[in-house]
Amino acid sequence: FLEAVGVADHEGRIKPTKQDKYRQVEQFVRLLDVAVEDARAAGALHEPTAENPWRLVDLGCGNAYLTVGAFVWLARVRGLPVVVHGVDVRESFRDRNSSLAAELGWSDGLTFEAAAIADAADAGYDIVVALHACDTATDDALARAVRWRSPVVLAAPCCHHDLQKQVSRATSPSPYGSLTRHGLLKERLVDVLTDGVRAMLLRIVGYRVDVVEFV
Repeated sequence: FLEAVGVADHEGRIKPTKQDKYRQVEQFVRLLDVAVEDARAAGALHEPTAENPWRLVDLGCGNAYLTVGAFVWLARVRGLPVVVHGVDVRESFRDRNSSLAAELGWSDGLTFEAAAIADAADAGYDIVVALHACDTATDDALARAVRWRSPVVLAAPCCHHDLQKQVSRATSPSPYGSLTRHGLLKERLVDVLTDGVRAMLLRIVGYRVDVVEFV
C-alpha cells in the first residue's frame, strides 16, 4: 500500500521526499492504536464484529495517506472488523482515492466522499481522525465528532489563523502586549490559546482529553 499511495518505490523503499510523511502517518497510527485500546478497555468503544464493525472517518483526508494507513493497520494487520471512510472537499481527491481503494481490492472497507466537513454524511462514527485540517477545519472536525458522540477523536491541528487574526485586530491588554508585539511569540501564544480552548470545550462535553506533542 505504501507503493500504491506513492510513499515507497517499487522495491519497498521509502522515497527520500516522503520520509517525513511516512514517519508522520506511522506515528499517528501508533497514537490511534493506543487510543482505541484505551477506549476499548474503558468500555467506551464497543467490541467490533463483522455485523457491527468500528466505523472510522478521516475528515480532510487529502491524498489519504492516513486514511489508508489506518485501514491497513486496524483491518489488515490487526484483523479487526472496521470500515474506514475519507472525506475531503475536493472531488479530485475522492476520485483518486476511490480508484486507489479499488486497485488495492479494499473498496468494501475503504470509501471516500467529496464534501465539506460540516456536510459529511451523518453515519455516527466510532472513531474520528483529522490530520492537519487547517485552521478552523479542525474545529469543524471536532464539532462533527461531538455531534456523532464518537468515543475516540484524534486531531493534529495546524495553521491556527482565526484567533491570530482576532488578536491582530485588537490592542492586547497588559501585560500581553509584551508578547503580541513580537510576531513569533504572538503566533505561539495564539496556538496555545486555540488548542487550550479546544481541549477545554471537549472536556466540558464529557471527553477525557490528552494534549500531546505531535511532530
